[in-house]
Amino acid sequence: MPTLLGIDTGGTYTDAVLFDSDADRKSGSVRRFAKALTTKHDLAIGVGQAIDGVLADAGAAPDIRLVSLSTTLATNAIVEGQGSPVCLLMIGHGPDVLKRAGLEKALDGDPVVFLDGGHSHGGDELAALDLEAAKAAIESHAPHVSAFAVAGYFAVRNPAHEQALRDLIREMTDLPVSCGHELSWRLDAPRRALTALLNARLIPLIYRLVDAVRAMLEERDIRAPLMVVKGDGSLVSAETALEKPVETILSGPAASLVGAHHLSGERDVFVVDMGGTTTDIALLKDGRPVLAAEGATVGGWRTMVEAVAAHTFGLGGDSEVWFADDLAGSLRLGPRRVIPLSLLAVEHPRVLETLRAQAVRGIDGSVARDITGCFAVRLGSRDHDHLSLTAIEERLWQALAEGPVALEKLFAAAHSERALARLVRRGLVAGAGFTPSDAAHLLGRHSQWSVEAAEIGAKLWGRRIDMEAGDFARKIMAFTEQLSAEALVAAALGEGDGPGDGDYVRYALADDDQRQGRLLDVTLTLGRPLIAIGAPAATYYPAVAKALHSRLVTPPHGSVANAVGAVAGGVAQTATALITAPAESRYRVHLSNGIQEFANLEMAAQTAEREVCAIAETLARDAGAEEVRVAAVRNDVIAQGKDGLKVFIESKIVATALGRPKLGVAR
Repeated sequence: MPTLLGIDTGGTYTDAVLFDSDADRKSGSVRRFAKALTTKHDLAIGVGQAIDGVLADAGAAPDIRLVSLSTTLATNAIVEGQGSPVCLLMIGHGPDVLKRAGLEKALDGDPVVFLDGGHSHGGDELAALDLEAAKAAIESHAPHVSAFAVAGYFAVRNPAHEQALRDLIREMTDLPVSCGHELSWRLDAPRRALTALLNARLIPLIYRLVDAVRAMLEERDIRAPLMVVKGDGSLVSAETALEKPVETILSGPAASLVGAHHLSGERDVFVVDMGGTTTDIALLKDGRPVLAAEGATVGGWRTMVEAVAAHTFGLGGDSEVWFADDLAGSLRLGPRRVIPLSLLAVEHPRVLETLRAQAVRGIDGSVARDITGCFAVRLGSRDHDHLSLTAIEERLWQALAEGPVALEKLFAAAHSERALARLVRRGLVAGAGFTPSDAAHLLGRHSQWSVEAAEIGAKLWGRRIDMEAGDFARKIMAFTEQLSAEALVAAALGEGDGPGDGDYVRYALADDDQRQGRLLDVTLTLGRPLIAIGAPAATYYPAVAKALHSRLVTPPHGSVANAVGAVAGGVAQTATALITAPAESRYRVHLSNGIQEFANLEMAAQTAEREVCAIAETLARDAGAEEVRVAAVRNDVIAQGKDGLKVFIESKIVATALGRPKLGVAR
């Protein structure tokens, strides 16, 4: 019975499980599990602690044959607007393309260069690729970015220009390159460019994670193959994940679906995975994850990544509690994650002294807004970040060298709020403040961190709206439950980018007191049972299930379902071939490795199927699969002409290669 090690690195916790698999690897059981805090400044620390926790008291050192990793880091980075600086090279496009698919917003000031080149719908070259301009752009931007993204006009019909530019970047630099045609074979150039941009931005993040895991495994003499969960729930080798890290967005939700099914046996359910940063909601249908037909949408960005049809909301146990700048000073929650005060005080005991002093003072009416109880924390080294800091950012960075600093102290010393926001976006600095996790500590639902820090935080926030600490904590708990229910309703309706999209939802989810005196009452009932997993889920979702009149399932080991799902999946890779007819009796086969032409449709189709099956099998084996099975599906598009004759439009052939992850050699 092979032993597998599953690891899930989330925004707050890193989980590990030892999983004993049956010989056929179709079932298995959790032997041990452990949790550790994710250490974003040095991921190796949290990963090592989780691995050590799961190996402790395991008896004789287990012969681990496979290690598999799921992560929400890519998803969280997109949701929170973080990532490394990149340069986007657009071939054959004009500046107007930035107005589509949210490209301009996604760039967020990163450089973009427009180059001559590109192909037609049929794959013919429209203009020669301007290699001299490309060389100048690469030389100019390479010192200031972490990666390049390349997107060509109709590159899915002929990838030659993207491939040439990719090779040039690799020749001139040691930076990673992300090409649109390697990530999706569907039309829609702006969305392919967006997907390539996000992929490039995530590469350094996933590199750091994989390097951390590899280092921890090597230190513990674990020499098994390392796999990573993709957003569709399948597994790929770590090397493949490093080339296409964007495919790991929704890796966490995908692993949670696989793990939830394995742990509960439920087949047709909603699965809610609540972490510290985000809540992911998706569906199991007949025991399989439901995939997004048009590509995954994360943080408002509609990508071309094939992934679970998950609704990801910036709502978690560590979501930031804040007050809007509107006249009413409305209470808000998320989407940004901050370090809970109760946790910050455990890691940095001097924070308690600051909080106590702030609690003694009253509200300073001379300041525009009360920022007591808010801190900034430096996260490790910035060696990985190619973009140097401005003088203002450098001064702020140095001010945080000795540990957390209260925001009121930072801003009193004339440090820039905008500079702080930039450092937070780049993942170099984190904020700390009051969160639902703090409210749960004060109310006795959690106990692992500092209750005193949570109580002072509730007092500081509560006095802003003239509310006692305990009442404020209860208000935050109820608010979190309400937003969680609204998120679930929004996901069920398949609409909206976040919780709270309509007053009708709040009306239907009102408590008994609010329903008194109504002339018309409305209730909502979820049409499927609800599986709640993730560390905070058991705290909030009993109330959510009650409000939505749904059966709640909290499976054993549900807090580490992602890590279970990481080792319960298989390898799946697809490849696509397209056949078009650019002229009479001419049939053109478009493949990821180039184009071929034929005078006969069936000969073109036979060649396309043979080639695309070979590509899919190679992808699967490169992704770490063994015992690979390949199947192809052909779909012809035929139009009816005016004379009744059938006219060939195009044909798409999709090959899918499935296999089990290859195990390491038993010792």
